[in-house]
Amino acid sequence: MIIASRGHAPSIHESAYVAPSAVVCGDVTIGEGSRVLHGAVLTSEGGPITIGQRVVIMENAVVKGRPRHPVTIGDHVLVGPHAHINGATIERECFIATGASLFPGSLAREGCEVRVNAVVQVNTALAPRSVVPIGWVAVGDPAQLASADEHEEVWRIQQGLDFPGTVYGATRMTPMTEIMDGQSEAYGAHLDDEVLDGPAAP
Repeated sequence: MIIASRGHAPSIHESAYVAPSAVVCGDVTIGEGSRVLHGAVLTSEGGPITIGQRVVIMENAVVKGRPRHPVTIGDHVLVGPHAHINGATIERECFIATGASLFPGSLAREGCEVRVNAVVQVNTALAPRSVVPIGWVAVGDPAQLASADEHEEVWRIQQGLDFPGTVYGATRMTPMTEIMDGQSEAYGAHLDDEVLDGPAAP
């Protein structure tokens, strides 16, 4: 499904493929020879998404551009099933495995691998050709790696990365009522969305 949102229609190269059950919404550009498979969702929530050439975004992946954190995915990248790319930059020739998550302000430099169910936290930068192992967390800039059972170490570093400020423009003390009022208003922009017959011309 191709959707115009917030005054922008997707731009999809004529050689690209978007599965009928995928959703491409708003300010999204998809490059030559790229493929968006069934159930994937690419949605510009106030920030653009730019997909390079020969990128494959597999089933049920979510790619979300944010106002202060657009998404850029370089050429020849694989985004695996159920991966979550949220306000991140992924340079060329990266491998983002099944269930991996990259959060706002994160950067995977050229040739990185983020393996199954691994996490790249907010404002974290991976060195070129680095690997985040299965189920591990990368945190900080430069990134430090920790296994899932090293929560205290991850939390020590993560506190300085300002997750609530980066993602919600809030502090850790901001009440959920205030955060969710803002989220409801932001996503309310979809009330004016328009489903298009086909891809917009590149």
